[in-house]
Amino acid sequence: MSATSHWFLYMLRTPTGMLYTGITTDVVRRLGQHQTGKGAKSLRGKGELTLAFHCPAGDRSLASKLEIKVKKLSKVQKELLVRSAPQCLESYLDLTVSGK
Repeated sequence: MSATSHWFLYMLRTPTGMLYTGITTDVVRRLGQHQTGKGAKSLRGKGELTLAFHCPAGDRSLASKLEIKVKKLSKVQKELLVRSAPQCLESYLDLTVSGK
């Protein structure tokens, strides 16, 4: 795998239970950025964030496509994804979501 293919999809949980989905090349660094208010505006002021889920997501292009699919999932489907912790997110989503 080349350096450009080390992307991860991650999900953060707010104290109210909201799940935020994003992609990054460094999950620990990105979580720290979110915690200090330097990440997504939607997470600022939401309190302590916890890493609910993360997994390899291929290259930048595939990671972006997977992120879009995960963001379209319902809250129940997202919670199932977190609990399932699939090894291959792409295969998991192909089974969970129609290919549209």
